[in-house]
Amino acid sequence: MPFDKLIPPTVGNEIKKVEGNLVIPDNPIIPYIEGDGIGPDIMKASKIVWDSAIEKAYKKQKKIIWFEIFAGEKAQKLYNEVLPEDTFNAIRKYKIAIKGPLTTPVGGGFRSLNVTLRQVLDLYACVRPVKYIKGVPTPVKEPEKMNVVIFRENTEDVYSGVEWEKGSTEAKKVISFLNNEMKAKIREDSGIGIKPISVYATKRLVRSAIKYAIKQGRKSVTLVHKGNIM
Repeated sequence: MPFDKLIPPTVGNEIKKVEGNLVIPDNPIIPYIEGDGIGPDIMKASKIVWDSAIEKAYKKQKKIIWFEIFAGEKAQKLYNEVLPEDTFNAIRKYKIAIKGPLTTPVGGGFRSLNVTLRQVLDLYACVRPVKYIKGVPTPVKEPEKMNVVIFRENTEDVYSGVEWEKGSTEAKKVISFLNNEMKAKIREDSGIGIKPISVYATKRLVRSAIKYAIKQGRKSVTLVHKGNIM
């Protein structure tokens, strides 16, 4: 897969996907986006922690080969665009990438770089482990019992990005339709956002959580919703 301006590392190997499973070499090439604002500080410190943890765990038998790719302000300077195709191609090629916090530049053509990355790459599952770490202060009595993994849908609902600004032609048209045809009562000075929730996206997220639970030996899967008010 050719790149326009990126120069891949001359050492290290790609992570492969075989029959749905990742095959990770001892020296995987991992692309990373440094990020904007505090992003460079966070990424610098994080890489030190990750490298040190791997060195301690594997006695120098394994090592990450870091490969910087670009989004946000750095990409704007290098490519004259905030989300270049090089970045998408690198993530597709190397399977795994790490991203620092990004701000969406004014006039950049995107509502959110983070949401755009999710939607273009179809990163539909936000997977968040929540586990107590011994020695960390906590207000609850038995924090050691906390050990869950949250799967959140990442591309639909309010993350779909189907939105129109207050006063825009599109917002006025939608408000007019909803008020006149659907008997809604939406104020004329409203911005409008649509939050679609499909059976397809719901099922694949739940399926991912169940597969994860089986693979990791978890005892249960709990579905959480806000049906009492939303």
